[in-house]
This record gives sequence, C-alpha cells and structure tokens, in this order.
Amino acid sequence: MVTDTGGIDDRSFNASAWAGLQAAKEAQSSVDPKYVASTAEADYEPNLRQFVTQKCNFILSVGGLMGGATEKVAKENTSQQFGIVDSSIAGATNVFPMQFATEQAAFLAGYLAAGYSKSGKVATYGGLKIPPVTVFMDGFADGVAYFNKQKSKNVAVLGWDKAKQNGTFAENFGDQNKGKSITNTFVAQGADVVMPVAGGTGLGTADVAKASGGKVSVIWVDQDGCKSAEQYCDVFLTTVVKNITDAVEKAVADGASGKTLGSTPGYLGTLENEGVSLAPYNQFDSKVDAGLKSEVDKLKADIIAGTVKVESANAPK
Repeated sequence: MVTDTGGIDDRSFNASAWAGLQAAKEAQSSVDPKYVASTAEADYEPNLRQFVTQKCNFILSVGGLMGGATEKVAKENTSQQFGIVDSSIAGATNVFPMQFATEQAAFLAGYLAAGYSKSGKVATYGGLKIPPVTVFMDGFADGVAYFNKQKSKNVAVLGWDKAKQNGTFAENFGDQNKGKSITNTFVAQGADVVMPVAGGTGLGTADVAKASGGKVSVIWVDQDGCKSAEQYCDVFLTTVVKNITDAVEKAVADGASGKTLGSTPGYLGTLENEGVSLAPYNQFDSKVDAGLKSEVDKLKADIIAGTVKVESANAPK
C-alpha cells in the first residue's frame, strides 16, 4: 500500500485502508501487508514502482490524488494487479477501483448538523479541492438545505457554496494549526457544528471544539472518530463513515485467493450496501433529540428507496 501525503496515522482514510490490509492478513495468513508513506506528490510514482519491483501481488494506492501516477505505472505493468481508493482509471483493466457515494451519508450529516445546531450556523471545509473531498461538502450542504425546506428554517452553511463550487480549503491533509485557524474563523462567525474533510488537518478542528467547553461539536469523516481519534470522542457528534476498511479487505482477500479483480465494475460504497454510513452518536447519544434521530433514520431509508434524491457533480462516475 502506498499512502497519500496524509500518512498512515491520519486517523482517517489512509488509516482505514491500512486497517483493511491488516484485516485481510488476519483472515488469510498468506497475506503479507506492507506500506510506504508518501511525503509529497512526487513520491507517488517511485513508491508504486518499488512495490512493482518487489513483485507484490496487489498494490494499493490510497486517495484520488494518486490517480495519475497509478495510471502510468499500471499501464506500464499490465500483469500486475493494482487497486485505488477514491478514483477509477479508464482503460486500465488491471486497476480495481474502490469508490464511495459519500454524498449520501454526508446528506444525513448535514440534516443532523442543521437540526442539532443552536446558533443556526454550521460549517465545512476541505483539505484540497478535489472530488473525493468536495463530494462530502456537496452532500452536507444539500442535507442542510433539505432540513431548511422541511422545517421552514434558514440554517446557514459556512465554508462551501455548492452552486458555485467554491469554499474554504486548508490546501493539505496534515496541518492541525491550519485546521485550528479555519475553525476559529468559523466559530467567530457563529458556527457551532463543523465538518472538516481534511484528514489529520481536521484534528485542529477537534482541538478548537475541545477548548470550547461543549459549545462547538465536530462531524468527523472516513473512520468513526471515537475509534480512530478516541481522545476527541467527547466532541464528535458523529462521523460520515467511508467503509474503506471492508472494501480493501475484500479486494485483498479476493486477490490473495487468485481471483482476477479487473477494473469493472469495481466497488461503490452506498448507504444501501453499508459502504457509507453515519457512525453512532456515541457520547452525543443522549444529547441528540429522539425526534431528530428518527428523522435521520427515515431520511436514510428514503435515500435508499430513491424517494429522496442526493446528487453531486463530484460523485464517482
């Protein structure tokens, strides 16, 4: 596995993917997982090539930013099996894509945030302006808009304008101080629920929430924050979960058992197949109104049934 620049300890998507490899090893002793962490985008290609040289059976790229490097290396090594999280590569029949309809779960998070907010202002920001990030922000903004429509309210979203595809970005996935700075600005503007889609950068948001004495809460992403960043569990309202772990585990297990994964149709995680979800409310369970909980549950069922449409131009194609 080659990580994105967020590193293996991002408490987010790199960590989720590594957990999938570890789970595959537990399930099949023949699986021997290893990883290399990328510190810059220039590392992607040489990191992938070193695993080709080592004749690894399955080489996993974690993150949409790695699409270009993965395409190049995979097309030069067609007998090698690759996988990629948060991207798909046209014409590369040896790259298995694992993508997620995160707009669906983020829609639920937006509705929840709007219903939970006391100030009438919620916020989101991204690590980089790329589709696997902005798809969360689209869903979140639409969930707030849906709440406003259903309740005749006017909860505002700071940090993202879906129509204009314009908003706030940290420009990285590993700078907690930047996360703090962005969050402090949102809080000064009145936001009391913040969803960072920024890997380790988002831990800065959790720090601000910790210091607020309960006035600010956080919606985490990728891995249930109460499992991946336990020390912040008391500020995590919920998490928009991408079940990268199970998707990776199954792909690795299939590969290890000799199945040819190919490139299509790949894997798409949805609310229906539990590839995306909202995590439990954990320490907020008693703080979230029972009526709001049941509305979120009903909304999930309506999205699965197709009676509520969730759409994003940034969703996996």
